[in-house]
Amino acid sequence: MTVEDIARDDVVTTRANASIADVAVTMREENVGSVVVTEDDQPTGIVTDRDVALQVVADDKSDLTAADVMTTDPATIPGRAGVFELTDAMRSAEVRRMPVVDDDGNLAGIVALDDLNRLLVNELDNLADVIESESPSY
Repeated sequence: MTVEDIARDDVVTTRANASIADVAVTMREENVGSVVVTEDDQPTGIVTDRDVALQVVADDKSDLTAADVMTTDPATIPGRAGVFELTDAMRSAEVRRMPVVDDDGNLAGIVALDDLNRLLVNELDNLADVIESESPSY
């Protein structure tokens, strides 16, 4: 299984010069915890709900832009990478969300820790079905 098999391709994006208020509204309207900042279809940063809470709300700085609070040069993963490579990359980068890029470095999707948890639950459910079907009835 590759990253592109589990990645969401409907990534919510913004520009670096977007006001942080607009970014927060977009996050609320789209019901997402992060917005990828792009330039020419390539990810240049990521703004998370945690960034907004800790860098904007906590310091009462609502006049900031996405560029002011985004994590620059975000860790990304190619869509053809495997799930084990993804989990290793997320662990190494210490992130819960990772933009997925195509061979040209263009944004192709995003994977969140929740997506991996869903995959794991489904796989464990499949394993439980196998065990149950091969176990004697009591």
